[in-house]
Amino acid sequence: MEFKWTYQEQDQLLVRTFLKRQGISKKLLAKIKFHGGKILVNGTEQNVLFSLNAHDIVTVVIPDEEAHETLLADNVPIEIVFEDEHVLVINKPAGIASIPAQYHPCGTMANRVKAYYVAQEYPNQVVHVVTRLDRDTSGLMLFAKHGFAHAKLDQSLQKKQFIKKYQALVAGDVETLQQHGNISLPIGRDLSSLLKRQIVETGQQAETEYWLEKRNLICALVDVQLHTGRTHQIRVHFSAIGCPLLGDDLYDGAMNLGIERQALHCYSLTFPHPFTGEELSFKLPLAADMKEIADTL
Repeated sequence: MEFKWTYQEQDQLLVRTFLKRQGISKKLLAKIKFHGGKILVNGTEQNVLFSLNAHDIVTVVIPDEEAHETLLADNVPIEIVFEDEHVLVINKPAGIASIPAQYHPCGTMANRVKAYYVAQEYPNQVVHVVTRLDRDTSGLMLFAKHGFAHAKLDQSLQKKQFIKKYQALVAGDVETLQQHGNISLPIGRDLSSLLKRQIVETGQQAETEYWLEKRNLICALVDVQLHTGRTHQIRVHFSAIGCPLLGDDLYDGAMNLGIERQALHCYSLTFPHPFTGEELSFKLPLAADMKEIADTL
């Protein structure tokens, strides 16, 4: 894959410094150097210590990424929301993990995306997961289609340039929910469980903002935006205020209201394109199993 920039400044600058400003890491530079890539200035191959002058054209050829043999391909179709040569946005169904685990090497979205890449004969075969969802959470999930895009998207994540919004069905003390509220409680591990998290003073600070969409005497539909990214954050926070998610047996959610998975759906994802900077924004309707219940409220 080839990327090209024009150096615009008047003062000389090392190629190494210029490429760092473009988001190319030391690790990626090493890959370019030792695995068949190239750095060209005005069409001539140069090293990273070459000094750039104004209007020099810098071209970087990044070698293709061969597939990891350890990631198995799972030939199940994926629902593509958006795709270009750098990013892939899909709709993940509930009940499917995002990535493989030690004892579950197949059957995940990463396995399905691997099979899709193979079928399309893409030159870059490595699956780069940018935003994960819990197994039983449905909705928008983002993949980078090569390592450079992944690095750029990670930088945007660190700068808090991503906006993810969820819809959740909750039950319990729903009459206490405000039309608009914030839950700010620290989250840490529950030492009695390998999976579970809990509210604990020594935990990491976590903030969840929500808007009440509709409710009845039993349950409510809420629109949720995360301002931090703690494990199980939405599930832990709503359980802590007495309104656990429907179907979420790990956090005492109601299991008798017509849904047996945590009623959580990532319906909106907004982020800057890693190379053009254009704001990309995607939305999905509420998942069918959740919509069936929400329509009764």
